[in-house]
Formats: sequence, structure tokens, C-alpha cells
Amino acid sequence: QLQLVESGGGLVQPGGSLRLSCAVPRFTLDYYNIGWFRQAPGKEREGVSCISANDGSTYYADSVKGRFTISRDNAKNLVYLQMNSLKPEDTAVYYCNAGGPSSGNWGQGTQVTVSS
Repeated sequence: QLQLVESGGGLVQPGGSLRLSCAVPRFTLDYYNIGWFRQAPGKEREGVSCISANDGSTYYADSVKGRFTISRDNAKNLVYLQMNSLKPEDTAVYYCNAGGPSSGNWGQGTQVTVSS
């Protein structure tokens, strides 16, 4: 199992911004697609965004398109999720994943709370 570590969560007002980071082991970004998922209380985990290891192409769920941006820094072994125009419905624990949900490669999660 790969060790992934998320950081950057917190409490923010509606309309605010946060940047999440996911630290991954060396060379992980060369071989694994990296995804951000979230799970709100009482709801199933859902995919938010992902970035391809091959060509850096990105995917966004409709609910975050235009507000969230995923990026990576291969030299620093980091993947970021820039979240702007946050809404209360974005409140959730955010997880990063390497290689897809069935891979078992998950971080511990970071809490994002959007509230006034």
C-alpha cells in the first residue's frame, strides 16, 4: 500500500477558498493516476477530480467544475486541489487516492467545513 498524506483542510466561509495537498511517495506520480474523493456525513464517497499520470489530463465532477482545480508537482511529489467559491455542500472529508478506488491506496483524509 502506498502512503498518502492529505493536508490543508479547515473551516471556511461560503465563497472562500482552500488548497488541499496530497503528499505521495517518490515516483508515484509517474505511474499512478491521482484522484480526490470526498465523503459527507451520511453519504457515500464520491469522486471529485483526478489527474492522469500519463499526460496530466484532468477530470472534474459536474458539482465542482469551474470551481476546483487539480494540479501536481512531480518534483515535490505533491498533488493539489485548489477549491474556490466553496459552498456548504462541499463540506466533507476529502481523501486522495492513487490508482483508483479498488487499489486500497488512500490517505487518512482531511476535513473541509464550509459554514458561516
